[in-house]
Amino acid sequence: MAAVTKSGLDKNNKYDRQLRLWGDHGQSALESSRVCLINATATGTEILKNLILPGIGSFTIVDDKKVEGDDVGNNFFLLRDSIGTPRGKIACELLSELNEDVVGDFVEESTSNLIENNPSFFTSFSIVIATNMDEKNLLKLGELLYKYNVPLLVCRCYGFIGYIRLVLKEHTVIESHPDNTLEDLRLDRPIPAFQQFCDSLDLCTMTKKDHSHTPWLVIVYKYLQQWKNTHNGAAPINYKEKTQLKELIKTGILRNEEGVPDQEENFDEAVKHVNTALAPTKVPSEILKLFDDPECLNLTPQSKAFWIMIRAVKQFVETDGQGALPLRGTIPDMTADSERYIKLQNIYRHQANQDCQSVSNSVQRLVEEQCQNPENISEKDIHTFCRNSAFLRVIRCRSLEEEYNPQTANTPLLGQHLEDEEESDIIFYVLLRAVDKFYEKFNHYPGFYTQQLESDVQELKVCLSKLIQEWSLPPVSKDDYVQEMCRYGASELHTIAAFIGGIAAQEAIKIMTGQFLPIDNTYIYNAMKQTSITVEL
Repeated sequence: MAAVTKSGLDKNNKYDRQLRLWGDHGQSALESSRVCLINATATGTEILKNLILPGIGSFTIVDDKKVEGDDVGNNFFLLRDSIGTPRGKIACELLSELNEDVVGDFVEESTSNLIENNPSFFTSFSIVIATNMDEKNLLKLGELLYKYNVPLLVCRCYGFIGYIRLVLKEHTVIESHPDNTLEDLRLDRPIPAFQQFCDSLDLCTMTKKDHSHTPWLVIVYKYLQQWKNTHNGAAPINYKEKTQLKELIKTGILRNEEGVPDQEENFDEAVKHVNTALAPTKVPSEILKLFDDPECLNLTPQSKAFWIMIRAVKQFVETDGQGALPLRGTIPDMTADSERYIKLQNIYRHQANQDCQSVSNSVQRLVEEQCQNPENISEKDIHTFCRNSAFLRVIRCRSLEEEYNPQTANTPLLGQHLEDEEESDIIFYVLLRAVDKFYEKFNHYPGFYTQQLESDVQELKVCLSKLIQEWSLPPVSKDDYVQEMCRYGASELHTIAAFIGGIAAQEAIKIMTGQFLPIDNTYIYNAMKQTSITVEL
């Protein structure tokens, strides 16, 4: 057994809870990530706080502004004594104190200058998080990062409204951690070794102790064979037939001398699991789509490991798998004696290893064909991929350019929400877009100067109308909402920033670890009603 250093033990203790969520490989991915934050706003520093604490590798703050009184009032990571000093520098210093494992840095330069003069600066990061950027520079940044497939997380807090937009060309997820999954037991096409194991057991001649500790999976298999023998080899397919199988299983429960059934938990478990155990073995539709994806069908020397392995799994399904994915290799907990449960466990595990080896052989051939480095895909990677082959996902978000172009904008969805009898939170997305049009025209946000509040309300209505016309949608009357947006005056409330900071950090961690499914692609939070909506724009 390899020795564990004190620092290793300390790190395991330090990150114990999150290691349970995404494992040591997920933590390793997090610790190698480089995060860029644009603007050390209240929202931005809240996001970084929630990334620094779990241990990202490093962060860089890009901010050319000085600390002002408003910053100190809503940002816990800026001090009154810091007014007039570089905002990115102060935020970097205080945030770095949260975790000594994380390296922090700052760049006192405008985002527009960096995009213009040093665009490669942004392409070296694992993810770029942009907070409170104006539309013009945001679109330039979005175009640059989309081209190089660098994830961009756009975050904004505007009064009582929170907004998050994820922009990435392609993001592959191996460990999506679905909430509800059926066990991969394959009773409709049993593993040969499992059949032999079940056939070696005779429920009728067992002792009472062995009978009550036979795994429920064996019980279901045996009574399923009895059913098939009287139904032309067919398995139960509807509710009535499955109920009849359950009743058949109950007849196998031992009884005492008075004919009263014993309490046998394993038989109760067998009856309970009939419906899920008889689920047909098939390739999920989401995975079939990946098999037909051009990235899978047309491999190149530049293909990502994900697509190499997808192609290998596709080949397995068409050959050794006989229409099925690699076996997952796990069985649920069940009432059973240790010896038979472990035998059962080993049968599934051994078959899963065989399937994985078949996929591994295909991966090696494909890597050689594409002249890639065979060390880029480890056996551990292939094993993880096979174990999760039913839950693989690919996220492709539309670019900001597509979203902001009236010709390619998702206007049907916007129109549907705006026409809803019940007020939809999508109205705040429309208003934020109108606010950006206002800023582009007047170089300040509506309501920022209180003495201009009334005129700003009228001008924002004009901006909103023009935006609706660009989308070719019917006019909307949202005067109360327009006045509310002007009343906000682009203020950033810390409570809203803290909430959005937690959600945005969660989405960033999904991207950096390659685990769990990120949003696709826009999230809007309405703090007035404490409601939210996720839409694909």
